[in-house]
Amino acid sequence: MDTRVLYVTAILLAAISGGYYYFSGSGQKLQVDAGSSMRSTAENVNLTQTNEQGQLSVRAQADRLEQDMQQKTSKLENLNASTYKDGAVDATFSAQLANGYEDNSRVVLSQGVVATRLLSEGQMQFKTEELTGFPKTREIETHKTVQVTSPQAEFISQGLKANLNDGQYEFFNIRGKYEPNS
Repeated sequence: MDTRVLYVTAILLAAISGGYYYFSGSGQKLQVDAGSSMRSTAENVNLTQTNEQGQLSVRAQADRLEQDMQQKTSKLENLNASTYKDGAVDATFSAQLANGYEDNSRVVLSQGVVATRLLSEGQMQFKTEELTGFPKTREIETHKTVQVTSPQAEFISQGLKANLNDGQYEFFNIRGKYEPNS
């Protein structure tokens, strides 16, 4: 038997086997399986983010990060974050758990949440069990009970809506004491 016939036979067998494998769907299944596992995890995470002008906008630390690229969600454990405005710390946030949705356009902080807004006359601190933040618009809100402490007041509110850009705060069913500056 001629060696050319052996080579041609081997090539034909390889082509038929490859065609069967490809057209039977096994090749497509492998691509889908590889794409579905787009989860990543990291320990001891440090994040630094800048705005469009290159100025520091967020600095955060977390013990653990789990991110699902397909679902566009993230989960952070023991988060401590600071937001910056004009190069200075403007607000701080800490929580035992933070879940980001829609590529972190909505972030839900939960379990021992403390948010602090730094003001020229002191600081305003919010303590609650859950707080939703919208990083792009710099707004926060919750329907849970919030303990508010500021230089002029201490009170409890049954919810909060705040815009950190302009300092507008909306509280609901307030109970506490208020001592305005004279």
